[in-house]
Formats: sequence, structure tokens, C-alpha cells
Amino acid sequence: MASPRSFKPISLFMFTFFIINTIKASPSSPSSSTVKKFSKIYAFGDSYTDTGNFKPPLPNGITYFHHRSNRLSDGRLVIDFISQSLSLPLLPPYHDLNSTTTTTTGVNFAVSGSTAIDHRFYEERNITTGVGFVPTSVGVQLGWFKEFIARSEAGRRGEEMGRALFWVGEIGANDYAYTFGRDVSPDTVKDLAVKSVANVVQELLRMGAKHIVVQGMHTIGCLPLSLILASSTDRDDIGCVASANHQAYSHNALLQAKLQQLGKQFPQALISYADHWNAYRAVMKNPTKYGFMEPFKACCGSGQGAYNFDLSAFCGSSAASRPCSSPSQFISWDGVHLTEAMYKVVADMFVNQGYCHPSFQ
Repeated sequence: MASPRSFKPISLFMFTFFIINTIKASPSSPSSSTVKKFSKIYAFGDSYTDTGNFKPPLPNGITYFHHRSNRLSDGRLVIDFISQSLSLPLLPPYHDLNSTTTTTTGVNFAVSGSTAIDHRFYEERNITTGVGFVPTSVGVQLGWFKEFIARSEAGRRGEEMGRALFWVGEIGANDYAYTFGRDVSPDTVKDLAVKSVANVVQELLRMGAKHIVVQGMHTIGCLPLSLILASSTDRDDIGCVASANHQAYSHNALLQAKLQQLGKQFPQALISYADHWNAYRAVMKNPTKYGFMEPFKACCGSGQGAYNFDLSAFCGSSAASRPCSSPSQFISWDGVHLTEAMYKVVADMFVNQGYCHPSFQ
């Protein structure tokens, strides 16, 4: 297995931001009659969970919404399918709420480009994303949540916190990307990023949260972006970048250990780990089983090359070609983010197929 350091980790967002600025899809969602009926969902994370705190342009949203959806996908994300499986409305982004909004069925605090590590870490080292800004951290998102909860559930916080599902979406890949080439080791990033996520989970538990799902990092070495940047000799048994997938696996192992510790500290709560790494890997091992004819190629991209991906012709830019006509046959939407079809499969694996530990049921 190649060393994680040999792979250049990539932000799930920063190239999208840079280019913009210079499932099988169907109305159904993962369902289960035994899923707990939560009254609301609060979500945190990066572009894999963001439903509109960052607002990308078309053609994002073409599959399900048929208009600009403010999601970095052709349609719904995992969190959208989770909401629908619980018979709840799709989560509104925090930045779309006004200062007087109080009662909702949930709020999404996730922001594309977010890091797990606090932004001061980057400021102190003069680290930027390459476009001159310091990303939002999951800690900042927690601060927004505290402000929202203080005004919306005063006097009922314990009761309402106990009835809500807290979804801490995938986050951490951007931390590795922003520190690449700097005097910061991947192990340091891993330790700090996991500690930060664990601190957020711990704070939510202290506030009264009873049900928390924490999503791990997926097999990022399977993304078209990873495949064009890594050496062709750096491959694993499913044809993905071995060093990147190893990096994500190591990150997830530490994260799970921290969650187990918190579970012992807060036995009255249920903390579930959503195993995105193994879910994604299961699909890649047999993509046709899930209806995917193009496991590596991006649906929306440059129109050229084995992966339909070029950083200078990113999906949504004037240089990009038209999106593919059948996104449901593709795993990758734009080379960095996933299609609605893939998000739907993953959500179903979380809810109904045992890829949450303990079970989401």
C-alpha cells in the first residue's frame, strides 16, 4: 500500500469554487417502516451535505429539482434522502433563514469547502485554499447551531434536542487538501481533524442530543480528480488510488475509536457511525449491481479523456461540455462530487443495509 503522503489530497470544493469564479434518479427515497420518527434534523458538514449555504450555478440540480438546487450534484444528497425517509421536508440551509426564524423541522449548517480543523489553524500558518479565503469549520457551524437553538427552543431545549436527529456529515478531506505541501504532516491533520469532529459531537451530547449519526470519509481515491492526479501505479484492487483510500481508511479508524469513547461517556445517547468508506467500496466492487455503467467517468465535465474531467473545464464553467444524458448510470457527477443516483444508493445502505453502526433503524 502506498504511503498517504504520496497522494495529493484534493478539496471536495475548492476547485469548484475556483473554476466558477475565473438512482438511479427517481422521486422515491430510501424507506423503512421501522426508522425512528424524529421531529427534526440538524446537519453539519461540507459539500457532500450542503443544501445551499454555498450556491453553485446550473447545471447542478437538473435531475430531481429541474432548476438550480444549490447542491453540488445533479439532484438530491444523502441528507435529502434521509429527510425523506423520515417523512420530513428537505432541510433549509442556515443562511436562507432570517434572524426571526424559530420553529422548523430542521436546519442544514453544512457549507461546501468546510474543514474539520478550526480556521485559526490555517490563519496562523498563512494557509489559504488558493483563492484567498479561509474555509468555514465544523466548529463555526456548531456556533451557528447554538445561536439558532438559543432563540428557537428556549425553555424546551432538552426536550427538542432529544427528539432531533443530528447528522454530522462527511468532513475532513478539505483539511488534507489545504495542508498539502505545507509543513503539516497528514498524521497531524488526521489527529486534529478527528479531535475537532469529536469535540463537536461531545458538545452536542452535552447540550442534550440523544441521536447522532457521524458519517465517515468515503473512498476518495475513486474520484476522477484523484485518478488523474495520482500515478497510474498507485492503484488498489478496485482500480482506485490506493494511497488516497488508505488515508481515508486511517482517518475513519481514528474517528470510530473517538466515537466509541464518547459512547461510553454518554451511555444515554446513541452515536451511530455511517460507514461511507465501505458503502462506496461495495458499490465499486460491483457497480452494475447498482445500475452504474460508468464507475469512474464524470457525468458533467470536459467532454474529453478517460474520466471526462479537466480542472480547466470543470462542470458549470463555460469550457465544460453538456452533462451526460443519463446521470443515473454514473457514480461521479462532476469528478469531485457524486450523482443523485449514487447518493440514493449510499443513503439506502445507511438506513436499510447495515452500513450504520449501531444500526440506523
